[in-house]
Amino acid sequence: MTDLTTLLEVGGPVAALGGGAAYARAKHPGVYWSTVGLPISTARLLSSYGSVMEACGLTVAPSRLRMLAVKATTRREVRPVPPRRGIIRPTSTGLRLRLRLAPGQEPADVAASAERLRHAWGVHAVYVSTVKPGVVELRLVGFDVLRQVRMPRKVDAEFLQVPVALREDAMPFIRDYRAVPHQLTLGATLSGKSMYLRHLTAGLAPQPVALVGIDCKRGVELAPFASRLSALATEPEQAAELLPELVKEMEDRYDLIKARQGIAPDTPAEEITSDIWGLPESERPVPLVLFVDEVAELFLVATKKDEERRDEMVTQLIRIAQLGRAAGIYLEVCGQRFGAELGKGATMLRAQLTGRVCHRVNDEASAKMALGDIAPEAVTAACAIAPERPGLAVAGDTSGGWSRIRTPYLSLGDAAETCREYGHLVPDLPALKPFRPDVPVRPVEAPGPAVRPRPVAD
Repeated sequence: MTDLTTLLEVGGPVAALGGGAAYARAKHPGVYWSTVGLPISTARLLSSYGSVMEACGLTVAPSRLRMLAVKATTRREVRPVPPRRGIIRPTSTGLRLRLRLAPGQEPADVAASAERLRHAWGVHAVYVSTVKPGVVELRLVGFDVLRQVRMPRKVDAEFLQVPVALREDAMPFIRDYRAVPHQLTLGATLSGKSMYLRHLTAGLAPQPVALVGIDCKRGVELAPFASRLSALATEPEQAAELLPELVKEMEDRYDLIKARQGIAPDTPAEEITSDIWGLPESERPVPLVLFVDEVAELFLVATKKDEERRDEMVTQLIRIAQLGRAAGIYLEVCGQRFGAELGKGATMLRAQLTGRVCHRVNDEASAKMALGDIAPEAVTAACAIAPERPGLAVAGDTSGGWSRIRTPYLSLGDAAETCREYGHLVPDLPALKPFRPDVPVRPVEAPGPAVRPRPVAD
């Protein structure tokens, strides 16, 4: 009886501790990793590093000098040598360590064994990146960071860079307009496409750039950010008037570059290889980002007159996509589908959009429109996105690299408040003044009923 009582007294706290760990792992994975997962995975890595590397085929025969030294000092068997391991650096989401590859090894050998390393060390995922020739970095992620997205507190983002989402390897996904000037973002209804666009707008609002929007859904997506927009078109007719002004602005910037660099005025814009970043800061035009939401609305036609207007708008968009980067004009095109069935020029415009972000789509053909021509293996990953995870997407570019990302939640009110806060940064662009949206005035709250002071009683 005494032994049973002692067992119950000891088992109660142990059960409570186990239940608390299980709850933390399900509801607060970051806390569970820092307290339980990190020590366990570190111990596994340190105790089994050599044997795991040998099982994965990542060991090499020792050097002749090492073999002679082992045989001269001990009677042990000479075993293969694993890659030299660096210092283990714990993070809030996992572990990092560097490996110096042995002669004859390459980073692809380690990347091919990433799944085996994940199971051996009990982590959620293992990612391999090259630091320099002969050195790779292993990023061990302890839990699914895309289930509850928490962006890093500090992100080194420079001008025209926006940390808009979190990658599956716990690194921030940064939308860099200098590196990837134009991007296509696809996604079905309620897939998180609007949230992605919301983060972009709020991230660019504090920067000295001009923001222009084309939102043919009556402005329901971009109108809340009117205080920070230099121009906004909410109907195809308005877009048909706005796009020629943007093309004219682009041509004026090319004239400025030619005048500054002494290029002949009759030189075609296609032959000018420099850009506005070579101009002195005092003469440099402000960069301009054009958001096109629901791009299919610009392609739909009902009459012959609409078809002529459509062809003209598509031609202007293609010109901006081809020549806008050097003039500091960048495109952000969003839609649910974007293929040849939209009409003439759709495929040509898509080919100019270097960056690709594909949220959940309704069919495989839509995923192929976004990713099929740059990373065919990413199409399967895009089709596997569940409706229960809005904001999850597959991001890639024309280099062939891709990764899963997820955008954190940002309310429309918070994004609109950020745009109102930085409304004074709207640059002066005379050509776009006729398209400047009306900024709604905040209603003044009526003062509440006066509260009479009550006398202090003794």
